Amino acid sequence: MPSSVILASASEIRAQLLRNAGVDFDVIPARVDEDAIKAALDAEGARPRDVADTLAEFKARKLSEKNPGAIVMGCDQVLKLKGAVLSKAENPDQAREQLRALRGERHSLLSAVVSYRDGEPLWRFVGEARLTMHDFSDAFLENYLSRNWDSVRYSVGCYKLEEEGVRLFQRVEGDYFTILGLPLLEVLAHLSAQGVLQE
Repeated sequence: MPSSVILASASEIRAQLLRNAGVDFDVIPARVDEDAIKAALDAEGARPRDVADTLAEFKARKLSEKNPGAIVMGCDQVLKLKGAVLSKAENPDQAREQLRALRGERHSLLSAVVSYRDGEPLWRFVGEARLTMHDFSDAFLENYLSRNWDSVRYSVGCYKLEEEGVRLFQRVEGDYFTILGLPLLEVLAHLSAQGVLQE
């Protein structure tokens, strides 16, 4: 029997966070054209926060229509640097460029969750964390990428704070779960309010 909660995300870390918290759920990644949605939002001058929220909503809504009765949670995370949104790097060269742009700078991670049931929105939340990178050397950057590219290739910003990526930072402000891509405490409170979790 399907769970009453569906995580519309292929992110293993999001699934792991929910599993560790004792949430019963199914994983069904939502297939949406993120590039097209981002391009349309960019053309409208949408704020990074709205980009994350809209992408999460598209994912939740798409699966909700096909899974009646379930609470479907769509998620997305964007990285904001000086007002601009950075996308995931497609290759090590792009990763190198991104990390050089982030080096010595402060950026924000915006992690959005939108839940739907029966094709209707239930709840939404966007968590924000601010991170400042060290002014690391080119040599460190090259070694970091050679060791970590396979792990970080699907991570916005080309780092994972739960792995060696933590060494890139001199300051982290905000919720750790938000940085990992899921504002977990808020999600758990929402699921409790919906009667999915016992309090």
